[in-house]
Amino acid sequence: MISAEAWADAQQLWDFQQMNHEARPCSVAVGLGSHDLGVADTTAELYHRGMAPLIVFTGATSRTTRERMPRGEAEHYRERAVELGVPESAILVEPKARNTGENIRFSRALLKERHIPIASVLLVSKPYEERRAYATARKLWPEVEWVCASTPMTLPDYFNSIGDPRLVIDMLVGAQQRLMIYPRQGFMIEQKIPDNIAAAYERLCEAGFTSRLVQETADQP
Repeated sequence: MISAEAWADAQQLWDFQQMNHEARPCSVAVGLGSHDLGVADTTAELYHRGMAPLIVFTGATSRTTRERMPRGEAEHYRERAVELGVPESAILVEPKARNTGENIRFSRALLKERHIPIASVLLVSKPYEERRAYATARKLWPEVEWVCASTPMTLPDYFNSIGDPRLVIDMLVGAQQRLMIYPRQGFMIEQKIPDNIAAAYERLCEAGFTSRLVQETADQP
């Protein structure tokens, strides 16, 4: 059973992760690979709205996607976007990244290799990782402007879409931990963590939502 306090704390972390940026036209949209095909759906929808003329899908596989996406996250995202009407000529695939830092660095290198000038990036992630993705991107590619986007949905709706509320809370706690420890390791920009968010994070850790935590000496985001 998940307590009412844990539900409330998870909602606080969810709300904090939302950057609340307003989508606007950018040079390129970068869809961050994961288990969640909703990222591909949202990236395609933003493309059709004219928010970016080009998409980069980035991601290899992980322990959670190896079976579901055997051709790689970026390739499965590309296939989904094409199904949704995005022309293949508007999609680039970056198939090697295995963490958020590599997503950014490898996408940047791919665009540079193609001699595509970039002034702004529409960064599409899972809803509970907007702030984490933004902090990483700002650190690794500070010269461009970043606009964050994700599938607009409530936390209960996301619980229902994944089908495993405990896993979702674990992932929220893991994303929050990275916001707190990665800046001092050089992986992200520093962001102010409000006291209520830090307290909610601590309570969830004490309640056992820790499966997605990393060692504080971790060497990748």
